[in-house]
Amino acid sequence: MDAQNPPTFADSDSPLRSLLQPKQNLVKSPYLNFDPEYVAKPEFIFPEGASKQRGRFELAFGQIGASCLIGGAVGGTSGFFKGLKQTTLEGQTGKLRRTQLLNHVMKQGAARANSLGVLAVMYSGFGVIMSWARGVDDELNTVVAGTATGLLYKSTSGLKKCGIGGAVGLGLASLYCFLTSRDRLQNMVSTSYSPA
Repeated sequence: MDAQNPPTFADSDSPLRSLLQPKQNLVKSPYLNFDPEYVAKPEFIFPEGASKQRGRFELAFGQIGASCLIGGAVGGTSGFFKGLKQTTLEGQTGKLRRTQLLNHVMKQGAARANSLGVLAVMYSGFGVIMSWARGVDDELNTVVAGTATGLLYKSTSGLKKCGIGGAVGLGLASLYCFLTSRDRLQNMVSTSYSPA
């Protein structure tokens, strides 16, 4: 290869061929001019001393959004079946029936999405406040946040229903903690209980 005949891809000693030769099943990119071997795994930048997992505040946004979407889906499905039943009983057909079905779906979907969204905001708010006040994010924060959410959500219905709401929140939060932290709870019980 000389100056008058530039290298082509067919030449065995061509730099173009070396770029496209597989190296550990990775292909060097001739367009981006880098070897993808250097960026094989994603790395995230964290401030110095920060934990490598998302905290309670960062998780709150996903929880709230997911709760609204789930509430809308459940409410919309419920509204659809209620609308089908009601429009069939009333003998509605055509455009009138379709409009009534859409009204039922939208009304029920919005109501359920709003209810679950409010519950998620309250739960996340209590969880973030507990995590900030105690300086640690553990199962106690989850249980307290669930109980406080149930108490606050039913606080306008009277003392008895407020207590029932708190008990339901306590039960759901305890069940969640038991299912997600079973091994940690078993270690706590086995280390604290020593038959002597």
